[in-house]
Amino acid sequence: MKTTLNPDFVKHIHHRLASDNAQAAKPGPSDRRQPVHTVYGGAHLFSERTIRRLGEMARQAFTSYAPDAITLCRALGLDYSQEQAQRLHDKVGQKLASEAVEDFRIDFEDGFGNRPDEEEDATAIKAAQALAHAMQSNDLSPFIGIRIKPFNDELKARSIRTLDLFLSTLIGKTKQLPDGFTVTLPKITHPGQVTALAEIMDTMEPMLGLQNGALCMELMVETPESIFDQQGACALPTLVTNARGRCRGAHFGTYDYTASMDITAAWQSMDHPACDFARHVMKVTLAGTGVLISDGATNVMPVGPHRSEQLTNTQLQENQDVVHAAWKLAFDHTRHSLRHGIYQGWDLHPAQFVARYAAVFSFFLESKDAATTRLRNFMDTAAKATLSGDVFDDAATGQGLLNFFLRAFGCGAIDADELLATGLSEEEFRTRSFLKILQMRRTL
Repeated sequence: MKTTLNPDFVKHIHHRLASDNAQAAKPGPSDRRQPVHTVYGGAHLFSERTIRRLGEMARQAFTSYAPDAITLCRALGLDYSQEQAQRLHDKVGQKLASEAVEDFRIDFEDGFGNRPDEEEDATAIKAAQALAHAMQSNDLSPFIGIRIKPFNDELKARSIRTLDLFLSTLIGKTKQLPDGFTVTLPKITHPGQVTALAEIMDTMEPMLGLQNGALCMELMVETPESIFDQQGACALPTLVTNARGRCRGAHFGTYDYTASMDITAAWQSMDHPACDFARHVMKVTLAGTGVLISDGATNVMPVGPHRSEQLTNTQLQENQDVVHAAWKLAFDHTRHSLRHGIYQGWDLHPAQFVARYAAVFSFFLESKDAATTRLRNFMDTAAKATLSGDVFDDAATGQGLLNFFLRAFGCGAIDADELLATGLSEEEFRTRSFLKILQMRRTL
């Protein structure tokens, strides 16, 4: 067949594309478990029993204000059948009983405030000792860490000292970090701040007897400078690069970010359009990097106004109305995040766990049956096309369906039997790749 392009020229283009494609390659989505929430608590309040106590408080709120399935669904505005409502109620109750807290952050920033140096020194040591005791008694959440103060000029010395005291005390007692340990860096305004934290971690690891890369960080995205730099370029890729492979996640800070955008307090909320813009920048720039994204928190607490053991029926009803309204707000905010492809957020109070898990579970359960049928049929069609040598060019849809079930199973919305009802095996799900599954089936 007659062609126009010279073979040497085509070869040159091939080599250049290979180089460009290699530079564009990303690590791919993370296969690590992602918690559905991070719970923030002031460092001065942290104790060996904190995680256990939070679970107890969450279960108490669930029992008091969602004693049955209909009450829960009515509070959240869900028009479910009795069977659907009972299933959701059961799953939330089971989750609160087995693993109420998935991720916890011992907070030395907003949740702790600016205190005298002597007090923060003592708190850093005490919190590290409490974490060591919790490790020994196995009273930990699957993920845990600390949030230090910013690395700005005013607080950098305090922040570094707190990190040093905390890690030195913890490793001195345990000789190891707890699983899923992370250091959260807030209010980033320059990539050099991330570089500084990475250098500190590089230096501390061998001195503490830790393996290289054992210390990980999360980046708070809550300033305009963490979205775009002074030249107008996206800042997040540089921040992640400066973390030197230690960046595990990026957490959006709703209220600091909206305040920095000159949005008045009355309009600072999770679903403000300014927040959606920032989230989309995070999603686009971090896609395929393995950096997990978390949304912020609903700042209206589900706490009733009356706090006495002897309450009138009117006061009890007023408490329930306040809690249910706060649950509905948090539920709507969480579903908003989920629709935008963000599967983690912050919780600030244990009663919020009810709305968090109800939102996450309902999000997946509502689509599960249709997605099961669709994935089963989709895999059959794709496998037949592959086996017959036809081109199957809708792999993105297949991967999207696969991701749905991986997320649903990972958060506990569905169990292993429901996962296998799709027609895929455990081995196929472990690949986490639609194309790899097709290749496996073709080989078989």
